[in-house]
Amino acid sequence: MTNKTFVSDQVFKHNQTQDCWLIIQGKVYDVTPFMEDHPGGSEVLLASTGKDATDDFEDIGHSDDAKAMMDKYYIGDLEKSYKIAPIHYAPPAAPTASADDKTSESIIKILQFLAPLFIFALAFAYAKN
Repeated sequence: MTNKTFVSDQVFKHNQTQDCWLIIQGKVYDVTPFMEDHPGGSEVLLASTGKDATDDFEDIGHSDDAKAMMDKYYIGDLEKSYKIAPIHYAPPAAPTASADDKTSESIIKILQFLAPLFIFALAFAYAKN
């Protein structure tokens, strides 16, 4: 194992199929030789570049063999002062209904009730004649 340290900006530059580095648990891995062999495809690895890939790696539930395999791709550590926080996606909040929306909804419900009554009344009046 090496004692080389990297800052996140150095690692983030390696974000191509032919040059791909990942940060997992504060360690830097050059996974370029593994791109074609990765069971999830190279796209999965590329999607984990430019950020701390720890959550991506752990969320998949890799086997012990997969974790042991990482040793051969280890090239150094992330500089401790440059630790980066994992990026978490939070979907935007759903919009809430305004008073105007509720008024429109009420009008539609009333019309849905009155329209059939009006048609029934017309049919009844027509049948009487």
